[in-house]
Amino acid sequence: MSTTEPPPASGRPGDGTARRPAGGTAREPADTARPNPARPTPETALPAPATAHPELLDRWNALLIDAREGADGPDPAPYGEDLLGRWAEPHRRYHGTAHLRAVLDRLDELAARLPPEREAGPGTGAGAGPDLAAVRLAAWFHDAVYRPDRSENEERSARLAERALPEAGVPAARTAEVARLVRLTVTHDPADDDLDGALLCDADLAVLAGTPEQYAHYAAEIRQEYAFVPDAAFREGRSAVLRQLLGLPHLFRTGYARDHWEPAARHNLTTELGLLEA
Repeated sequence: MSTTEPPPASGRPGDGTARRPAGGTAREPADTARPNPARPTPETALPAPATAHPELLDRWNALLIDAREGADGPDPAPYGEDLLGRWAEPHRRYHGTAHLRAVLDRLDELAARLPPEREAGPGTGAGAGPDLAAVRLAAWFHDAVYRPDRSENEERSARLAERALPEAGVPAARTAEVARLVRLTVTHDPADDDLDGALLCDADLAVLAGTPEQYAHYAAEIRQEYAFVPDAAFREGRSAVLRQLLGLPHLFRTGYARDHWEPAARHNLTTELGLLEA
């Protein structure tokens, strides 16, 4: 479970079976089966996720090709289209394509501000730089499976990466790193020497450092995703999460994020906690 979300209430809907396959990509069983919606008419049909977000699909295609390290592989587009379809699921409010884009953008921001001695690629010995391809792939997969009434979303997302990435031509070691990073978002607690983990976790938590208006929008979207939780239970669970975050010595692990994001994030968390406890 993400550290930014309250624990789900008891009395959840029952577990479902598998979701439909698409695009020839490796699929992970969904948490609940969904009824087939009525087929939309041409006048009411929404654009396909990849069509609605062509810039994200372009970023995915370039990333996957880079992550293969020159090896051949299948067309990247069906994998990106499958992921974008997941991120655009109708039950999502905060954990949608806007969040995906924001995490990718924050990763770019953090990577551009790494100290020179940390810019080298992975596997170069002591003080080696991050595997940015793995970190960016982990950003794409970290909420690929998301149901707010479940606690195993990160594990299912990691298993999806472990199935899809080898098929897509990504080396085994990088696939393993992607899956490790996705699982790390359960706690957002990387080790002190885990630069890949620090980058992903800081980018994922950067929403906490938005303007007051941006943070209020984020908090409202989280509440919408947990609409099935009664108000009292939500306030209790969310307040516990906020107190846990505020009790940490640092919310962020990279120097840049601590310097630029930490003060605003603590202000926003403190403000929300006060409102919940009023």
